[in-house]
Amino acid sequence: MPASENLPPPLAAALARTAEAVTAHIDGAIAESGAPGERLAAAMRHATLAGGKRLRPFLVLETAALFGVRADAAMPAAAALECIHCYSLVHDDLPAMDDDELRRGQPTVHRAFDEATAILAGDGLLTLAFEILAREDTGPYGDVDARVRLALVASLARAAGVAGMIGGQMLDLAAEGRFGEGGLDPAPLDLPAEAIIELQAMKTGALLRQACEAGALLGGASPAERASLDRYARAVGRAFQIADDLLDVEGEAALVGKALGKDAAAGKATLVGRLGIDGARSELARLVGEAEAALSGFGTAATLLVEAAYFVAYRRN
Repeated sequence: MPASENLPPPLAAALARTAEAVTAHIDGAIAESGAPGERLAAAMRHATLAGGKRLRPFLVLETAALFGVRADAAMPAAAALECIHCYSLVHDDLPAMDDDELRRGQPTVHRAFDEATAILAGDGLLTLAFEILAREDTGPYGDVDARVRLALVASLARAAGVAGMIGGQMLDLAAEGRFGEGGLDPAPLDLPAEAIIELQAMKTGALLRQACEAGALLGGASPAERASLDRYARAVGRAFQIADDLLDVEGEAALVGKALGKDAAAGKATLVGRLGIDGARSELARLVGEAEAALSGFGTAATLLVEAAYFVAYRRN
């Protein structure tokens, strides 16, 4: 499988279509959001419209397509998930969290605007996501059964909440040694590999799993089909984080679009740190095989999802 800058043409085209459609949908949602003045809306656009792989919405659309769901009917679920992802990046970049100055090759929201505006822009995207999901007047999505829409709201809330992304971020901060307990000074935790896997499954993997769960919910997948897609998503989520950690060690800042080497400097617990570079690469290969095997029951209909697993594992940005 080629590296990410030499994507198979069908996958490259599908990612480009997704990016264009999701960007337009989110831009329209921000325009209709009622944000007062221009500053808040501009900050929300800066967070969401300045590029990005749009991998999570791609997974929503592609898993839904396995069951014959049209892209325009799945688009609200895809756009809502991307709003959640972008809000999390805005807050992760804040001085109180990772204190990053670059995101996707551009100034982070708190640098382009200010810290207070960045906090509110993130909050705005978080709440906008659920407004998008709950609306009944968004094209073919309005025809989606209300019970399915409710299930999508619950699924996204779980994945983004304390049992998912937010909880994982809290564990990540604790692992860095941000919080002293029992009168002890803060110090990085020496986590075993199993604890790192659990942390990353919450912080990074939860939203990727939700993407595939959303497609399965929209498509009325059977329990067996949902289980297969969840196995795929779990493997892809782990591969994504390992690849991200490898990029922090080996990547080129100009390609990655953000500062590198910060994990080691912050004392972050990563599987690359536990397994070493060669061990991490071996684990990536194993996870890609696991993801591909999970989709075997879908045949050639899942070709793009298989290619996406390789893209996740071997990307350079």
